[in-house]
Amino acid sequence: MAKKVVATLKKADAKAYTKVIKTVRSEKTGAYVFREEIVLADEALAALGK
Repeated sequence: MAKKVVATLKKADAKAYTKVIKTVRSEKTGAYVFREEIVLADEALAALGK
């Protein structure tokens, strides 16, 4: 699946995308879980909640 995402992001007419990885604390176990999203570069800070 990663190859497909990378190929899509490298197209000449594609917009600038950024992969955002957030750490979120799990309510069940209390451990940290990583959440990954691919968003527009302009919206990266908003996706992080800042």
